[in-house]
Amino acid sequence: MDRLQSMEAFVKVVERGSFAGAADALGLSRAMVSKHVAALEDRLGVRLLHRTTRRLNLTEVGRAYFDRAREIIHQLAEAEEAASALQSTPRGTLRLNCSTGFGVRHLAPALAAFQAQYPDLQVDLTLSDRLVDLVEDGFDLVIRIGRLQDSSLIARRLAPSRMLICAAPAYLAARGEPAHPDELAGHNFLRYAYMSVSELPLTGPGGETASFGFAGNLVCNNGDALLAAALTGQGMVVLPTFYVGPHLAEGALRKVLPQWTLPELTIYAVYPVNRHLAAKVRLFVDFLADRFRGDPPWDACWLPDGRPAAG
Repeated sequence: MDRLQSMEAFVKVVERGSFAGAADALGLSRAMVSKHVAALEDRLGVRLLHRTTRRLNLTEVGRAYFDRAREIIHQLAEAEEAASALQSTPRGTLRLNCSTGFGVRHLAPALAAFQAQYPDLQVDLTLSDRLVDLVEDGFDLVIRIGRLQDSSLIARRLAPSRMLICAAPAYLAARGEPAHPDELAGHNFLRYAYMSVSELPLTGPGGETASFGFAGNLVCNNGDALLAAALTGQGMVVLPTFYVGPHLAEGALRKVLPQWTLPELTIYAVYPVNRHLAAKVRLFVDFLADRFRGDPPWDACWLPDGRPAAG
């Protein structure tokens, strides 16, 4: 029989002073309560209760066991109450992982606003452009950008991630501004190290398609370093609008081939499948989805009047 159930039945018999009283409290039959206590005594190899027709008396061993067992039952009840509270109110530590560029620009400010609402929540944020294993590395939630392949995880769409080809005006003045994707050949591209392809597709204003290869004198695993190099006029760069939007608005960068578009990626909140999703995860994902819904703020600042850079 279940050890914990037997312990609970014994404690309730002592507290109520009878097997019948314990049976009423536990919603069991008197015979089942008696079986639980007998099973507990058999497992321990001791007698816990002296039974007479009129009353029950604890043995010396029974008294010591009752005190410890009652404490365990109460601690278990407190643990269950605490777990239920964590499901409704975010407490404890939320372990997050996100790419550096998006994390610094948009996730960190969002976290500050979220923690202002829930000050009891601790956050452990890891920023890395390396793809992590959510479960193996012990994260509650990761923010991923791109196309997801792991079907064992739950992914919630937060916002689009629109990619642009950009360059500084000084670079375009020195090397020429392409009017068609075919003219991208020979330009110096600043490449993101984790981009696994060497060609990207483009769609024109009339629906026509083209592709271009990109190679250059700088490969880096960090988008901010590529952005810094592009701003100095070192070459063209392919980056999301959450990196380049403000620089387009200021004129420090210009969109190359403004009438052509790259495939749109998606920003996801990804977390493990869990029937009892913790409140800290559920509420934070809801918070992010509400914060970034519609056209995200980084797209609204492409140009001072809010028009997309292609306009």
